[in-house]
Amino acid sequence: MTAELVRGQNHPLPRTRLEIRVSAGSPVVAGATLGDEHGVVQGVERIAHPGSPRLPGLEVSSRAAAGHRLAVDLEALPTGVRRVTVLLALPVGLGGPATFGAAAAPFVAVTGLDGTEVASFTLTGLDAESAVSALELYRRHGVWKVRAVGQGYADGLAALLTDQGVPGAAELAAAVHEAVARGAARSLAPPPRAATAAGRVQRAEGTAEHPSAPAGPTRPATAPTAPTASADPAAPSGPIDYAHPRRRPAAVPPPPAAGPGQEARPVAGDAAGRSMDERLYNQIWGMFEDLARSAAAWRSAAEFAESRMGRELDRALSDPRDRISAAGDRARQEARAKRDELIARAREVFDRDLDRLAAEAAVVEPALPAAYAGWANPVWHAPGVAMDMPMALRIGDLHLPERTGLRIPLLVRLPMERGVWVDSGRTDSEAADLLGADGVRRLAVESAVTLAARLLAVYPPGEFSVHVVDPAGAAAPQLAPLVDAGVLAGPPAAGAAGVAAVLAHLTRHVDLMQMAVRAGAADSLPPDLDAAEHLLVINDFPHGFDDRAVTQLRYLADEGPSAGVHLLIVADRAEARAYGPVLDPLWRSLLRITPVADDHLADPWVGHAWTFEPAAVPPGSRVLEQVLAAVAAARRTVGR
Repeated sequence: MTAELVRGQNHPLPRTRLEIRVSAGSPVVAGATLGDEHGVVQGVERIAHPGSPRLPGLEVSSRAAAGHRLAVDLEALPTGVRRVTVLLALPVGLGGPATFGAAAAPFVAVTGLDGTEVASFTLTGLDAESAVSALELYRRHGVWKVRAVGQGYADGLAALLTDQGVPGAAELAAAVHEAVARGAARSLAPPPRAATAAGRVQRAEGTAEHPSAPAGPTRPATAPTAPTASADPAAPSGPIDYAHPRRRPAAVPPPPAAGPGQEARPVAGDAAGRSMDERLYNQIWGMFEDLARSAAAWRSAAEFAESRMGRELDRALSDPRDRISAAGDRARQEARAKRDELIARAREVFDRDLDRLAAEAAVVEPALPAAYAGWANPVWHAPGVAMDMPMALRIGDLHLPERTGLRIPLLVRLPMERGVWVDSGRTDSEAADLLGADGVRRLAVESAVTLAARLLAVYPPGEFSVHVVDPAGAAAPQLAPLVDAGVLAGPPAAGAAGVAAVLAHLTRHVDLMQMAVRAGAADSLPPDLDAAEHLLVINDFPHGFDDRAVTQLRYLADEGPSAGVHLLIVADRAEARAYGPVLDPLWRSLLRITPVADDHLADPWVGHAWTFEPAAVPPGSRVLEQVLAAVAAARRTVGR
């Protein structure tokens, strides 16, 4: 479990080799000091900063960026070190915010080398500070712990270093900012690329998944990152080597060289990873993080410009006599001109980021494998037989209102760690109003069918089974593609008896799988047990479910994923409220998506409301039938 800390709270560290990941809405300088048990730093040689990024057991980034990954090996620290303090500072002269109060609140997470979060801390409440002690790792009674600090300094990095007893703090702070200025290549550096989506962008109502958290958002994906420039495997080796001794990562193709004054052209698969699928996966989540943080910086800058204009007008017009004078008119014009200038400069940077991301998306989208690709991608029109389960599956697209044409694929990791709920109720979107309640219900079932078809197509033949429960038979027309292709484990179950039979079958499956795992006796499973992954599609829930059936379904939602049983529920949450709070834990355990465009997903970093659009089959296309026919043919071939 991840500990979400508040200021002053601590949490034990279960391991000594760690990463500290920093996410901010604008570029920040990240560093760390090595102190004794009282937090006193004995000299500049015990400070890691962009001018001196490597110390024994510690490595930081060599430039300002909107995201950082600091490497820490507590066992390799110099003798006498009892406290590692992570510090953040706003760079000087790079055109960004001058105080943390004018930027999105930074987010800091302590993770293991596999991306598993140990603890996280959002630095809220900062105002005029330009430097902050974010958190500290400290040793007490032989045990290492992490504490959320959040101590800000209005006088900047020099004051922070002075407070830790650093000799020559002012000179060192100036040297740090000078090193940052020399290494700055652009005003807004991109955040680190995500490496896994487990457990981040997901709130109770459904969150955009982010690596390492990922399914999320949601404090976002939340999320595992690939190496930054300072941690590139090709860079000179430092004191900490994260490479597996018997594994060599696949080479990442270098981007085409750019001409003088030109940015390098984007390349599909330029993120870290051992395979092209993994590199594309990491690249997509990196694009998602880039867009989230760039939009946060733009929105923060626009809000700051408005609030600054308000403060200037309050000061200039504090005397009522000035409000109707020529001086008052000039004050208004000057304040508005400054606001417009600030907004124009921020928008210029934001548009540049959007253009870069749009160019990257245009290159990445055609290169995606079927599991990551939209239905309109040609890769789906000649589907091959899947040999291995992919890392993730695309269930739709995400976009922000600043540029709706820039779409980021929403990927969920496979096997799915949580079920999916397709909301068949009326939403507040314009599309839902035009369709009406019946149209939304029809689209909800169609969304479930297309999602089931994608899962069947990307799993190797025979390694994924789909069960359907339709108590009243209301979704027969929408379920016809699955039924006609013969890819279901059995006919759609109807009535109370059908519901009970399917739930009993899958509950037995989960029970037996869990007992075999706990006993370490996988060979003792009964021969009639299908060891494949299972998807249970339920339409119009909770109609047709009695108390026993609801209890079994909650059990499958909680315990099923670890045993290979996953839920895909089509339901109207408003209608289910009549059943009382007994269903609330079930809803909270599912990822909510909608059959029409809806801005209900939130990322875990800055809380943007992302508009989700499902992966729908293009009107008039026969690609769904072609894909299901290919799945059925592959199954027949394997069964021979």
